[in-house]
Amino acid sequence: MARNNRGVAELRPISFEPNVMKHPEGSCLVKFGDTHVMCTASVEEKVPVFLRNKGQGWITAEYSMLPRATNTRTERESAKGRLTGRTQEIQRLVGRALRSAVNLKSLGERQIHIDCDVIQADGGTRTASICGGYVALALACKKLMAQHTIRQPPLLDSVAAVSCGIVGSVALVDLDYEEDSNAYVDANFVMTGVGKLIEVQATGEGGAFTSDQMNNLLLMASTGIKEITRKQIEALSMF
Repeated sequence: MARNNRGVAELRPISFEPNVMKHPEGSCLVKFGDTHVMCTASVEEKVPVFLRNKGQGWITAEYSMLPRATNTRTERESAKGRLTGRTQEIQRLVGRALRSAVNLKSLGERQIHIDCDVIQADGGTRTASICGGYVALALACKKLMAQHTIRQPPLLDSVAAVSCGIVGSVALVDLDYEEDSNAYVDANFVMTGVGKLIEVQATGEGGAFTSDQMNNLLLMASTGIKEITRKQIEALSMF
C-alpha cells in the first residue's frame, strides 16, 4: 500500500536546517513533510529556584502554534490568557525527552530554553519539535564548549521521535494529519540514537490492540528513528 507517493514504512521528506536565526545560541528549522517547526535554544545563566546551589543545569521547553499553521485560524493562546492542556502536555514531553540526553551537571547552574514554534502543521508536530529541538540544543552546547563556558560535553546521546499508527488494518510510520485523524491506533515513540526508549505514547483510538501490533509499531519506529538520527548528525556536522 502506498500513501502520498510513499510506502507504509517510509518517512515523509525530512530536513534539518541548522542555525537559521541570528540571536539564539542554537536554532533549527525542521521539516517533516508539510509540518514545519522553528526550534531555538536559548542559554540563561541561572536555574529555576528549585535547583539553586545544587550544581546542575536544566533543560525546559515551550511549544506553540502560529494562528495559521492549520487550515483555519486558531486564536493565540496568549490572547486567551492560558495554555491548553495539549500545549502543556507537548512542551513537557519535549523537555523530558531532551533532558534525558543531557548530563545536567556538565551544564553548571544554567538553563537552556527550547522554544518550538509550529509554522505549518500537518501531523507529527510534537515529534518534529523533539527532533528539531535536539539539533538546536546540540548547537547551543557546541557553542558553550567553544566559548569554554563549560568544560565537559553535556550531551550523552542524540534524541529523536516519530509517530506510528494503524490506519484501517495497515501499520504506518510518520503519519500526516489525514492519516492521524483516521488512525485506529495512534502512537509516538521517543528514542536515543543508540536505540534506547525514552518515552512511548500509544492509544487505541478505535479500540484495543494487541502486543504483536505494538511490537510491529515499535520496530517501524526504531527503523524510522535511525534514519532521522542520521539526518540530525548530517545537519550538525555542518557546524
